[in-house]
Amino acid sequence: MWGRELDGLVLTFHLAGINNQNFLMRDEQTGTYWQQISGRAISGPLSGKALKLVASDELGLSLWRSEQPGGTVLKDVPAYVPSYAAKNWDVKMKKTPTVLSYPEHGFGPRELMLGARAFGEARAWPFERVISEKLIKDRIGGQPMLLVVGPDEKSVRAFRTPVSVEFYRTAANPPGLMMDSATGSEWNFQGCAITGRSKGTCLDRIEVIADYWFDWRNYNPGTTVYTGSHEKQSSPHQ
Repeated sequence: MWGRELDGLVLTFHLAGINNQNFLMRDEQTGTYWQQISGRAISGPLSGKALKLVASDELGLSLWRSEQPGGTVLKDVPAYVPSYAAKNWDVKMKKTPTVLSYPEHGFGPRELMLGARAFGEARAWPFERVISEKLIKDRIGGQPMLLVVGPDEKSVRAFRTPVSVEFYRTAANPPGLMMDSATGSEWNFQGCAITGRSKGTCLDRIEVIADYWFDWRNYNPGTTVYTGSHEKQSSPHQ
C-alpha cells in the first residue's frame, strides 16, 4: 500500500497496463507511470521518485475485527460486482502461465512468498513454510527478526527483535502467542508484551508483502531466501 501524496501533490492513479504481469499505474496530475510492487515512478516527469510505503496487513476478517472493532469496510460498487474476481481467484491464478521464471531455488513461478525490504536487504520466505512453522527466527540485513503466525493460523506479521533476546511460540491461547527468553514475558500478535517485566514494550514492525515468487524475484534480483533455521546465507546466484 502506497501513500498518494508526494512533495505536497496529491496524486490520482488509474490502471495503465501490465509490465511483466505486474500492475502499472498512471497518475492524472503528471502522466507519470508507476510500478505497483516498488511504488517507484519508472517513466514520465516524476521518474525516479518513490511513493511512501503505508503500513498494512493481510488479515482474516475475524482477526481484523477483533483488533479494530470500530473499523469500516469498503462496500462493493453494485454496477461493477459482475466484474469482480471470484473468491477463489487465487486457485485459477496458480495455473496461469507467467512470462518469467526463476528456478534457482526450486520454487514454481506462482509459489506464494512473503517478502520484505529492510536494513539494506531484500528477503523472502515461502508462505506455506511460515504457516507451518508458526514462528520463524531469522535475520535481515544483519538484524535479528521474527515472523509469527496470528491466532487465526493464516495471518503473518514480522518484527525486529533485540539482539540478545530469543522468542518462542507458546502453546497458550491468545492473546499471548510468544514468550521471550530474557524476562519470560508473553507477547501478542501486535508485537507487544502483555505480561511480565516487559509489559507495555512493543517490537518494531517490519513490513512484509505477499507476492508470487516470479514477481518478487524479478523486482528484487538480489533477494535472499529462507530455506530453514540452519540454512547457509547465500545469494540467489550462488
